[in-house]
Amino acid sequence: MSDESADNAEKPTFTTGRMDRKPETFLAGNGLPSRIFYRIAWLVVISVVRLYTRQTINGRENLPKQGAFVLAPVHRCYLDTPFAGAVRWRRMRFMGKDTMWKNRQFGWVFSALGSFPVSRGTADREALRRAIEVLQMGDPLVLFPEGERKSGPIVQPLFDGAVYIAIKAGVPIVPVGIGGSERVMPKGSKFVYPRKVHVEIGKPIPPPVAPEGGRLPRTIYKDYTELLHTELQRVFDEAMRHVPWQYDR
Repeated sequence: MSDESADNAEKPTFTTGRMDRKPETFLAGNGLPSRIFYRIAWLVVISVVRLYTRQTINGRENLPKQGAFVLAPVHRCYLDTPFAGAVRWRRMRFMGKDTMWKNRQFGWVFSALGSFPVSRGTADREALRRAIEVLQMGDPLVLFPEGERKSGPIVQPLFDGAVYIAIKAGVPIVPVGIGGSERVMPKGSKFVYPRKVHVEIGKPIPPPVAPEGGRLPRTIYKDYTELLHTELQRVFDEAMRHVPWQYDR
């Protein structure tokens, strides 16, 4: 896909506020300290979360064995990040709200864990550039296409950031349903409840390919987003079937 055709597509949007000052961050991964820190943190955090919520995972065989991809989970809880990160041992990268980097020490921790900031509320070109760079490095990238946390059994309309980035980088998107997480830490709650969580991983959706010597039509972004929405709803419904409660529709 040419840069020109990608730039002609509707620019992706994100949600929530932004900072007046751009945070200073780095993309962790090449330094030995950050690699060691990531492995230790992954083992500690993921192990505690999985045991506490009796988390189960189905569909790991659908994850690409090699190369980059975008992991696209539904979003119902702050802990969806470690729930998604638990799907494999390989490093996963995450976008984070830029206010998390206000404190330099915490910012280093977030970066070492594979996160990088986005100034939400705008089409942050720096965040887009970093996201594509992550994928070009061969690292999987976790993006929540619903944006901020949502509530209920219906997958909400998707922002186009995940689709734009996946098409731009030429990588597949893997839809992920996380069932039960909304009751683990409901909106407004400061307590984490020990309730069952199940993760359902769908089959990867390959990126569209432009015809030789041609460009992708602009409508492909809308079609691709609609396909992702359909698959997210399917895996979310399947994930909810594995937890001992259901939403009232």
